[in-house]
Amino acid sequence: MKNSDKRSGRPDAMKVLTDARPDELNPSRLVDPMRQRQIYAHIVSDPADGHVTRRRSRYRPLGAVVLAAVAASAVVTVNTLGAHAPDDGSTARPRSSAATRAPSGAADVDGRIELLSAARKAEVSAEATYWQTTTQSQYTDVAEANGQLFALRVTSTEEWSVGVRPGTGSLAVSGLNSVTEPRTAADRTRWHAAGSPREVETETSAASGTVRHSFVMGTGRPTVMRTNIDDKIYALGPDNVSYKELRALPATDGALRHYLEKLYAQDDSADNSTSGRSTWMLRQAGNLVTMPVKPAVRAAAYRVMADLPGVRVLGRVTDALGREGVGVEPPATYQTPLGTTRQRLVFDPATGSMLSDEYLLVEPSARAGRAGLEAGTRVNCRAITRMNWGERQITVPKNAHS
Repeated sequence: MKNSDKRSGRPDAMKVLTDARPDELNPSRLVDPMRQRQIYAHIVSDPADGHVTRRRSRYRPLGAVVLAAVAASAVVTVNTLGAHAPDDGSTARPRSSAATRAPSGAADVDGRIELLSAARKAEVSAEATYWQTTTQSQYTDVAEANGQLFALRVTSTEEWSVGVRPGTGSLAVSGLNSVTEPRTAADRTRWHAAGSPREVETETSAASGTVRHSFVMGTGRPTVMRTNIDDKIYALGPDNVSYKELRALPATDGALRHYLEKLYAQDDSADNSTSGRSTWMLRQAGNLVTMPVKPAVRAAAYRVMADLPGVRVLGRVTDALGREGVGVEPPATYQTPLGTTRQRLVFDPATGSMLSDEYLLVEPSARAGRAGLEAGTRVNCRAITRMNWGERQITVPKNAHS
């Protein structure tokens, strides 16, 4: 068990929890750091409420290889983790009718305390015309060519600029500086053994069976798409919302949790499992942290995440760019052609911002194992490197296609 007095740079537990603690965490009732953690661990291990609402996750983990069109119209959904990622669809979309285990004990408690500290730092600069994010994405898959099996990696940059004032539009440019190449030196050797083919194929599971996709090795062209539907700029649960609606969201954790639970009950895609409900709530609260909401709403979203049953709040972890933050994992896992994966969100408690959204292998499939992918491999990641207001719309590259 860690002694909090010796954790240089860590926030004081009681100071962090001043705005969010229940009565059970009153300092007069907590004798020492050890007892603080014991009581806090007991509190956060209990369900936040006694009922289970319906849900199914629509995760768009933050990290994509492409922007996928969902209809013949200009409306799009940002699928940030390619073919193997569930879609949370935080981009405005048409309505439809239709890792490893986290540590427990002190590490989990420390992680929850630091996640709550992010709520205290959830500030943004004064609003402007466009809310803009830049991300670095990595996507891993297994390809086969001429009898050789190897892992490939696609890296790229995405820029998303959301117009919030009347008459402005929202643009997303994906695939900037895109490179598709063998993942490791061993994979490059196997690719060369296959004749260094320019085009390779991967497999993806679908309702109709196994679907094969082609990847072109080397550099690629960027893609640009419009992501708003009139004044609707984001999807929140089953609804498309405007900037005005975002700014009117509840600013306390209890009211925000109630609001999200109502959306969850209305979501036709939601399943009925307890883990599904927490996973859905985590995704929506996590999305809010990346949207141009009021600082109090962003802070409330962190408190909602910290209190979700079944959600694992890890100690300090490192994302794909080597940045340290607090890891948060939903209870649900996902079956993909690469094996069982688990999502992990990484937040910076010092700034109150999201660092990355990634998927890690929990148990590789036989095919992935033959290609050298092991448990713990980061197979998808979208790391946010910039998130702020701007007055000018982003520039679309001349070679971009839509």
